[in-house]
Amino acid sequence: MGKSPNSSLIRKQYDLYLARYAQQPGYLEKESVSENLGIVVTIPCFNEPNILATLDSIYHCEPTKFPVESLILINHPEGSSPEVIKQNKISFDEVNRWIQSHNDTHRKFHVIWAGDLPVRHAGVGLARKIVMDEAIRRLLRSGSLEGIVVGLDADTTCDQNYLREIEAYFQRHPEANGANIYFEHRIKPDFEDKCNIGIASYELHLRYMVHALRYSHFPYAFHTVGSCLAVRGSAYVKQGGMNRRKAGEDFYFLQKIIPLGNFGEINTTRIIPSGRKSDRVPFGTGKAMMKWSESGEKVFRSYNPEIYEELYLLFSAINHLFNSKKSDLKDHYMEFGPCMKKFISLSDWNDKINRIQTESTSLKTFRYRFFQWMNGLNTLKFIHYARDTKFRNIPVIEAYQWLVKQIDLKESRAKDVFEGLLELRDFDRKNPKYLKPE
Repeated sequence: MGKSPNSSLIRKQYDLYLARYAQQPGYLEKESVSENLGIVVTIPCFNEPNILATLDSIYHCEPTKFPVESLILINHPEGSSPEVIKQNKISFDEVNRWIQSHNDTHRKFHVIWAGDLPVRHAGVGLARKIVMDEAIRRLLRSGSLEGIVVGLDADTTCDQNYLREIEAYFQRHPEANGANIYFEHRIKPDFEDKCNIGIASYELHLRYMVHALRYSHFPYAFHTVGSCLAVRGSAYVKQGGMNRRKAGEDFYFLQKIIPLGNFGEINTTRIIPSGRKSDRVPFGTGKAMMKWSESGEKVFRSYNPEIYEELYLLFSAINHLFNSKKSDLKDHYMEFGPCMKKFISLSDWNDKINRIQTESTSLKTFRYRFFQWMNGLNTLKFIHYARDTKFRNIPVIEAYQWLVKQIDLKESRAKDVFEGLLELRDFDRKNPKYLKPE
């Protein structure tokens, strides 16, 4: 996907990453690699009976200019149940047979068996790391140092323009480090079906949360969904690659990529994730669906807007803090909400801002260092702290009705979660965000 003027440096970063940080060993060293490889789609697969539906959706994508490879990692931890191992073997055999009739020179599929992964590390993070590291090896062997690594899941499908729009996005933005890909869960506006109400409510919650963070002036507010991410290989190796977390690996990974800047949203295509209940990981869509289904709650609840109002008071003051004197810092602090004052003490506030001021020679540097401190993780910690101590969750449709006033959705008439979700989906389609370096 084009040569970088810094290809020698980037190659060294690839070599260093693969030697020191990549999961070993490589799995596909004997498999020929596509010349001028543009995109590598990575798909971890654990106990998944419908993987072929995912592969079919990729296979039927519209043609791309550069070759595409898809890597499927069938994996499970050591000590897995006989049922899991049996299903994985079935999937491995099915995928192998499917590949025999679907590979061509421009679009290749490779399946990798990774059974009996060490229990200490096994999980979605390790699986995603193994297959994404393998994608990096493929890009290096192809000489495509600016190629794209895409994350997908084995229970998702995509629109036919999926690959083409990813390729086009990174060609339009040669400086881009990564992007989120637009997603929609498959739902029906059926108030008699609790599963449909649940997944519609949860997706509305996810979209509300991102927009509420943007309202608060948090600069790195993007979805962090592992099946909806695309990252340039050079950015992947520069930032140390995927982690091995058993859950939330996508969140932590993107907290390293998004602050680089040149990160945006691909809203011209669509991923369709599963909305099923699951207890595979301690949080995420499946766990949220299971928890809500078992709770007996009639409405799905989301974060109270008062939390984001408190964040707004913090983040909107940043530009004034760069040259603030100590007495001014106290004045800023006294304007904060009650939860923020308990979350950050006055002495810690003064020490932290004074240190950031000392280390910053410009407003740009000050803002960067400030958000290194109050990053995505600490912001989420505050949200949970405020929820647990003062601002209890409210029905997600009420949270959305607050949001529409902040993002100027004057024509909103949503009275339920289905109507609200359709409105916000339409808004997101029409208003993709692109974060440039400050």
